[in-house]
Amino acid sequence: MADNGSKSKTVQFMVRTLSTASTPRLARLVKSRSVQKLVVHTVKRQLLKSLKDPSADSGYLPSVKEDRVIMGISIMESIRRGLKNKQFSDSYIRGLLQVFVKTLFIDRGNPEQRKQFQEAFGKMAPTFLLIAPGKACNLRCPGCYSDSDDKSNHLEWSLVDRIMDEAKTLWGERFFVISGGEPFAYRSEGKDLIDLFEKHDDCFFMVYTNGTLINDEVSRRLAKTGNALPCVSIEGFRELTDARRGDGMFDRIVETMSRLKRDKIPFGVSLTATCHNAEEILSDEFVDFIMGKGALLAFVFHYMPIGRSFSLELMPTPEQRAWMWKRSWEIVRQRQFFMPDFWNHGTCVDGCLAAGGHGQGGYFYIDWNGAVTPCVFVPYSPVNIRDAYAQGKTLNDVWQHPFFQAVRQWEYDYVDDGRSMISPCPNRDHHDELERLLMQYEPEPTDSNAADTLIDPEYTAGLVSYNRRFEMITDPIWNSRYLDRKTHDGAFAPLPDIPEAPAAEEAETWSASEHAGAADSMERARSTSISV
Repeated sequence: MADNGSKSKTVQFMVRTLSTASTPRLARLVKSRSVQKLVVHTVKRQLLKSLKDPSADSGYLPSVKEDRVIMGISIMESIRRGLKNKQFSDSYIRGLLQVFVKTLFIDRGNPEQRKQFQEAFGKMAPTFLLIAPGKACNLRCPGCYSDSDDKSNHLEWSLVDRIMDEAKTLWGERFFVISGGEPFAYRSEGKDLIDLFEKHDDCFFMVYTNGTLINDEVSRRLAKTGNALPCVSIEGFRELTDARRGDGMFDRIVETMSRLKRDKIPFGVSLTATCHNAEEILSDEFVDFIMGKGALLAFVFHYMPIGRSFSLELMPTPEQRAWMWKRSWEIVRQRQFFMPDFWNHGTCVDGCLAAGGHGQGGYFYIDWNGAVTPCVFVPYSPVNIRDAYAQGKTLNDVWQHPFFQAVRQWEYDYVDDGRSMISPCPNRDHHDELERLLMQYEPEPTDSNAADTLIDPEYTAGLVSYNRRFEMITDPIWNSRYLDRKTHDGAFAPLPDIPEAPAAEEAETWSASEHAGAADSMERARSTSISV
């Protein structure tokens, strides 16, 4: 989306006027179709205008600006649909306008505190934290990235509260993402997750959940707090969902969606794409289904070979992933449904967001043991938040750790060198480069699964081979659609055809040599640089 300097003063005035109204008056205003239409129309017009405005989002390639505008429009339309369908309780209308839109999108957190961070460190502060307060989960899904179980590993409620307070004070943060384990199973010091939402009512939360513990009482409490958006995990229709999550899980998830819709709680879905379900979760039929159930948005995560029984074979193939890039953009553009793909839509967020981000904001991940990692999908930690606090340090000290600085520098150099933001992930897309950083800084693996990947040369070789093949398919798109397009006339460019993958025999020969070379080099490097 456009930066603060290019946002229409009219839009800001409208939002601020709405956000300062009392909750009953605010609810009446926002429920007005004419007000909805005016706000959405004005914001869309300003976004489209920014495409041709050289002062807006200066430094972005024209097609990158286009992607950001299209995604911004899909956010507005998804919210508008939710309001039109009366999916927001009065409390959520307050949370939406006063916290989500005004605080996060207009003010971008606390402006004064973010300015202080910028002046002190010369960089933008992280824009959000992802916290997994507990590992416990009532399901045992194959391939779970967190390898959750019924153990009680968790962060104390007071510690989570302290982390949030400090992120607000030092970084001006007002947005937190919660995962697990199953977040709604979290209990500590006589309190639960919703107690955090209630205390930090000046913040907005997104919660990734399997949905099975959102009973009537939990749903009513969420409707009252109005500042947390659940994202319910689903794998596709009944057959695929039950195959991964257990018999009967599809029906339980649908029941939870109905309960959330009944109580006017806006919600989304979380989709883990594998080689088995990639086509189904992006089909018109499935998008119709989740929208019909009331989902306002869908987040697409590609299966990452980490966690429980990790396997390279479960990843969407490079060919499937390239198809997903085009298909997801078709849905966002044609359906105006907010459906970000965290691996394929790097153009919307300046590439990778890990380790606090390299310029336009980013995030850190803190797990149930206190391990701080660059990303939930990069399970290597140079510092534990409990240890940092015991030593009198703060989140700013964590941010300054040399490993995190190196990750941010890699991200900055990656974008500055004009490399493809269709494949910006250092772990999935450039694993050999990430491993060099791991060897240099030696962060601790967060579990035995992460440790195993460091001593398995075939794991590295497989990911390197995967990335090379994906680049062979998508680099022509990056070059022609993004690098070669120098101006924007205000019209959206049509989506390109996906180039054919290299011939099977060519890819097989090349892949085999790539495997061998990568395996040999990484084996030598590990023997001298890494001990696990």
